[in-house]
Amino acid sequence: MLKEKIKQLAGTIQEAVVRDRRHLHAHPELSFQEFETSAFIKSALDKLGIQYQSMAENGVVALIKGAKPSENVVALRADFDALPIFEANEVPYKSLNVGVMHACGHDVHTSSLLGTATILMELREEFAGTVKLIFQPAEEKLPGGANLMIKEGVLENPTPQAVIGQHVMPLIETGKVGFRSGKYMASTDELYVTIRGKGGHAAQPSQNIDPVLITSHIIVALQQIVSRAADPKMPTVLSFGKVIANGATNVIPNEVKLEGTFRTMNEEWRAEAHRRMKKIAEGIAESMGGTCEFTIVKGYPFLVNEEKLTANLRGFAEDYLGKENVVDLDIWMAAEDFAYFSQVADSCFYRLGTRNEARGIVSSVHTPTFDIDENALMLSTGLMTYLALKRLGN
Repeated sequence: MLKEKIKQLAGTIQEAVVRDRRHLHAHPELSFQEFETSAFIKSALDKLGIQYQSMAENGVVALIKGAKPSENVVALRADFDALPIFEANEVPYKSLNVGVMHACGHDVHTSSLLGTATILMELREEFAGTVKLIFQPAEEKLPGGANLMIKEGVLENPTPQAVIGQHVMPLIETGKVGFRSGKYMASTDELYVTIRGKGGHAAQPSQNIDPVLITSHIIVALQQIVSRAADPKMPTVLSFGKVIANGATNVIPNEVKLEGTFRTMNEEWRAEAHRRMKKIAEGIAESMGGTCEFTIVKGYPFLVNEEKLTANLRGFAEDYLGKENVVDLDIWMAAEDFAYFSQVADSCFYRLGTRNEARGIVSSVHTPTFDIDENALMLSTGLMTYLALKRLGN
């Protein structure tokens, strides 16, 4: 049976996949700088005899065609950029690029997809259809590698009927995966605000226009966007994480810099919230004698898992892993540029469990101590192969 063959092959290549993952982990590269990582992927594909093309500078796209005739196409996506984080793990594969770390599991995604490619090549005489491999750069930084690759035609020639992505999840135990149909992850926008007044001596506030006070009113008032303007059923987050008022105990500054993020799951409400935020902030500043420059850098859209596709894939995952090892995911207000795929094609983004409490592997992504239970790699390669081939109709 197909399932047994895939599981056997996944076990056979496990050591190689772990080796690839450790190499990638030790040699991380930041978004739009992944030149060596891209070269590593191309070298691995060369060894497998898989033809590919470059896209979005460091991106790589390849096709594996089954020997049996079929017009069906499925795309599998993995990202491969790293984060500007100093790794705290003391492991043999610790980052050699100080200050850069694969703290979001993209090394796992890429090594897993290379492993899946290996299995597919072993099975290509036995299946029908085409699997498109998308190795994507720059997930962590706007405008996002997915956006760039789509604009350059990654979903054309041939066009996939489904796009599938997997992402590590340290909240889920190794051996399990998670699915959610419908809206799953939020859109994300960056907010950059400059509030200007008139600085001076703190002991003479009547002679100044205090931008710090104006800013405090703006921060509080903008929370009405979430508590009063947003539909209670619509997930909405507005947070400010950076406030710079470069005065002193006795000095009121001329201006204050404010930075934050806005996230939601509806494009119409997103646009309306942008308008309201600017109007509130600018109105408060003007009413208090100051000015406000409110800049919104629009980021990734929200991510939606197409319901029929997701139900289909979840059923295949239950068949491959056992129903008890497939769990429900909750809405996640983080953002992911796989959302661009989900906005233009039937897509499914599921989660790969990597947690192992007995071994202390519990840290969240985007932290200096993030790591994975590498036993998850055998599951990740085999499951993605099975999902792709079953979706193709095999």
